[in-house]
Amino acid sequence: MQTILVPTDFKLSSLDCIPSLCEQTGGKDLSLIFMHMFKLSDSIGDLLMLSRRSKEYEHVSDEFYQQCEALKAKFPQIKSLKIDFFYGNTLIMFRNYLEAHCINEVLDLNLCSTGILNKSSLDPAMLIKKCGLNTLKINLMKPMRPVQVTTSERLEVLEEELLKEA
Repeated sequence: MQTILVPTDFKLSSLDCIPSLCEQTGGKDLSLIFMHMFKLSDSIGDLLMLSRRSKEYEHVSDEFYQQCEALKAKFPQIKSLKIDFFYGNTLIMFRNYLEAHCINEVLDLNLCSTGILNKSSLDPAMLIKKCGLNTLKINLMKPMRPVQVTTSERLEVLEEELLKEA
């Protein structure tokens, strides 16, 4: 199974590349980890309660969860989809996180929405660049542009359909 880290700020736009990713991987089983990075607090109280924190999950909208479930239903190769938070700013801590989650590749940051959630948010670019994992680049499928049809063309089509029915 291929485990891919998707750095994100949990905006719905960060899910836009997942259909292209699924197409490009050719049916391989995928495990996706949507992750946001935070600085590790200096407060002893915060550090003691870190494992019990749920405050960060408030930044993940219900629509994001619903879209994730819809993607899992649409693409059966997505075997798991996890929302997670990384606390730290050192390369060693980040590599330990990657190893603990068996992450094989990181999605290209140009395809990710990695904005700031709060004052403790970190830009993941430097740690990802230095971690040594492959950066997964994908070709985004271009959405089809809607065809512009004039009113007269619509009328012609309707007339032809009426004539066929008669």
